[in-house]
Amino acid sequence: MQRRTIRIRGARTNNLKSVDVDIPRGRLVVFAGVSGSGKSSLVFDTIAAEAGHQLNETFPPFARNRLPKWTRPEADEIKGLSPVVVIDQRRIGGNARSTVGTITDTWTYLRLLFSRISSPHVGESNRFSFNDPAGMCPTCAGLGEVVMSAVDRFLDLDKSLAQGAILLPGFGNGGYWYSRYADIGSFDADTPLRDWTEGEREALLYGGEHAACLGTRPPADYEGIVERFERIYLHTSDDLSDRKQETIARFTRSEICHDCRGDRLNEAGRTATVLGYTIGDMARMEITELADLVERVADPAVAPVAAALRDRLGAMVTMGLGYLHLGRATTSLSGGESQRIKTVKHLGSSLIEMLYVFDEPTVGLHPHDIKSMITLLRQLRDQGNTVLVVEHDLAVMAIADQIVEIGPDAGADGGELVFQGTFDELRTARTATSTALATQTPITADPRAATGAITVAGATRNNLKNVTVTIPTEVLTVLTGVAGSGKSSLATELVTQQGAVVIDQKRVSTNRRSTPITYTGIATPIRKLFAKHSGMPAGFFSANSEGACPDCNGSGVIYTDLAFMDGQETVCETCQGRRFTSDVLRHRVNGLSIADVDDLTITNAIQQMPDRTIRKALQHLDQVGLGYLRLGQPLTTLSGGECQRVKIAKELRDTLEPTLYVLDEPTTGLHPRDIATLLQILDQLVDQGHTVVVIEHNVDVIRHADWIIDLGPGPGKHGGQILYQGPVARMSGTVTADALQAGVSTTAPLSSCRPS
Repeated sequence: MQRRTIRIRGARTNNLKSVDVDIPRGRLVVFAGVSGSGKSSLVFDTIAAEAGHQLNETFPPFARNRLPKWTRPEADEIKGLSPVVVIDQRRIGGNARSTVGTITDTWTYLRLLFSRISSPHVGESNRFSFNDPAGMCPTCAGLGEVVMSAVDRFLDLDKSLAQGAILLPGFGNGGYWYSRYADIGSFDADTPLRDWTEGEREALLYGGEHAACLGTRPPADYEGIVERFERIYLHTSDDLSDRKQETIARFTRSEICHDCRGDRLNEAGRTATVLGYTIGDMARMEITELADLVERVADPAVAPVAAALRDRLGAMVTMGLGYLHLGRATTSLSGGESQRIKTVKHLGSSLIEMLYVFDEPTVGLHPHDIKSMITLLRQLRDQGNTVLVVEHDLAVMAIADQIVEIGPDAGADGGELVFQGTFDELRTARTATSTALATQTPITADPRAATGAITVAGATRNNLKNVTVTIPTEVLTVLTGVAGSGKSSLATELVTQQGAVVIDQKRVSTNRRSTPITYTGIATPIRKLFAKHSGMPAGFFSANSEGACPDCNGSGVIYTDLAFMDGQETVCETCQGRRFTSDVLRHRVNGLSIADVDDLTITNAIQQMPDRTIRKALQHLDQVGLGYLRLGQPLTTLSGGECQRVKIAKELRDTLEPTLYVLDEPTTGLHPRDIATLLQILDQLVDQGHTVVVIEHNVDVIRHADWIIDLGPGPGKHGGQILYQGPVARMSGTVTADALQAGVSTTAPLSSCRPS
C-alpha cells in the first residue's frame, strides 16, 4: 500500500533534537520558525538529503560520482520519500556565455526555429549559437563585448614619473618598467604630466608614430604603456593569477562589440529574420512581448518547435518573469529571479508523486506579485506532487494545507517541533510565528529629519527612464516597487554616481576554515587566553599549527578517494573530530577545551568567555541576530541572508566615518520576529551618522522607513519611473501603498523628512 506520509523519527541533523514528525504527502506544507531554529535542517539537510542520497544509490558507481553529493542525515528512521527536486535561492551564476535564454532552453528552440524558416536561409541551428564557432562573432568570440584598456585610469596627471604618475602595478620609481620610461632620456621624469605637451603624453601612452614628436627618440624596442599593458595582461594565454585579474578589473572596461553590436553572432546569424525580426531583436524583447510575437508563427513545418517555445515563454510570464529578456546574463539575476528561473522547467513536467522543496520562493517578490508564486505552488501540488516550502511570508502560510513550525528559538534553543496544523490553528498557538501574526510594525508617522541630500541624475540604466532622484542623508530610505520596476538599477546608479558601499548576500568566504572566530579576529586572543592558562605556546591552540591532530591535519575528518565511487569522508578516529591533539585538549578555560570553544554559539561565548576583547568582538554578530551560529561553524555554510548580516555586523564594528550604504533585501531568510532586530540595526547605522538605502519588499521594513522612493508602475519597459518619493505615511495610489494600508491606520501628526 502506498504510504501517504513522510515519516521521520529521531532526526538529529545540526540542532534538531530527535524530532519525530509525519508530513502528509500530496500536500503543500510550509515550514516556519525563527532564523536558525532548524527548519532548513529538517527540510533540506534531512528530508531532501535522504531522498537525494537514496536516488543516487540506484545509479552505478561511475554515474554516482557525477551526480550531486548528499550527506546522509542523522535520523533513526525516514520513510515515504520520493525523488526530490530542490529549488533554492542560489544565484544561477554561470559565466559570460550563460543567459536567460540558454539556461531555460528557450534559446535552443529559438535557434531551431530560425534554422528552419529564417530569411535568408542560414542552415543548421548551431549557426545561431554564440557558443559555437560556427555561429559566434569572430571579433568578440560570442560574448557581445570586448575588453578595452581604460587608458584614462593609467596616469595621475598631477604627479611626475618620479612621483608615481604611472598607476599600473610594477611601474613605480626604481622598478624595471619605470626605468624603460624615466631613464631613456625622452621624458622629463620630474615634471608633472599635466605640464607635458599633449604629444608627449600620447608618446608615453602609445609609442610608435606618436614618439616622433619627442626631442630624443626612444630606443627601437620602445613600447608605449598601453601596448605593454595589453601584451602582459590581455594578450596572454597563461592562467591569470588573482593579482593579474584584479589589475585587469581595475584598468580595463567592457564595451559593446563594434562588429556585432552585442548580438554575439557572426554576420549570417545576426542578419537572418523571422517575421521581420532578427534573432538578436528577439533576444532583446521582453519575454511577454516575445511570447506574443511567437504566437504569429504559423508555418506548420515548425509547429512543434513554436509550441514548445510558446509553452516555455508562457511559463516564465506566469511566474512573473515576463519583464526579463532572453539575452540577459544569468550573473545579473537576483536570488529570487534565479529560483523562479529554475522552476520554469518543472511547470510543464508530466511527472507525478515528486517531492519539490522550495527555499523562500517569495524572496524578491513585491506583495503584489506573490500571487503568481502561490499559483505555481498550488499547480505543482495539484499535479500530484508533495510540495515542501521553507517560508516566512504569511500569505504563503495562509494557503498551505499544513504548517510545521520548528523552534521555539534559534541554535541550541531550537530544533524542536513546536506546532503542526492549519493556518487558522496556528493563529491561536503560542509560538514565535503566531505572535508575529498578531503583530504589525506601525507606519512611521514621525520620520527623522534629513541633514542633507545626494542626487542620482539622469539615470538610464536598463529600464530607467532618465530618472533623477534626491536621496536624504542620515535617514533610512527604502526603494520599493514591483519586481523588475527598476529598483536594483537605481541602486546600481547610486553606487556608480555616489560611491556607495554595497552590503550584499554574496559569500563572506570561500575557505572552509574561515569561521566566526577568524572573521572577527578573535582567534589570536583565544589562543593567548589558553596559552596563559596552560603555559603552552599559543601556536598549540591553532588547528592549523602545532596543536593540530597529526592524522587529519586539524580538519577533524579523513577523506578517502575511492576512484570512480563517491569519496568517503569519515570522522577522524584519533581526535574524534575534535581537530586537536589530546595534550592540547586537556587544557581548560572556564571548564572549556579549545574544541569546546568551537562548539559554543556566539551568544554563549559572550556569556562564558572571560576575555573582554573576545566578548566585544562578538557583540555585533549577536546584535544582528546571528547569536545562534557556532564559533567554529564554516562561513561557507551560511545562507545569503546570514552572509549579509555578517557584513552588517562588520560595518557596525569597523566604520567610523559617515558612509552611504546600499542593502539588497536584507530581510531574506528572516522570520517576522527577527525583522524587528534588523530594523534596530538599521536604525543604529543611521544614528551613527550613516545614510542607509534599502531595496526591500517586506512591508514591515517599508512601514519603518523615513523616506520612500517607489518605482513602477509595472516591470521592465512598463516601469523605470518614480511614482512617489516622500514620507511613507503620505504614499498613496500605488500597489505598494495598497499593500501597506491593509489593516493599518495612523492618526499621528506627520513631520517631513524632505531633503534640504
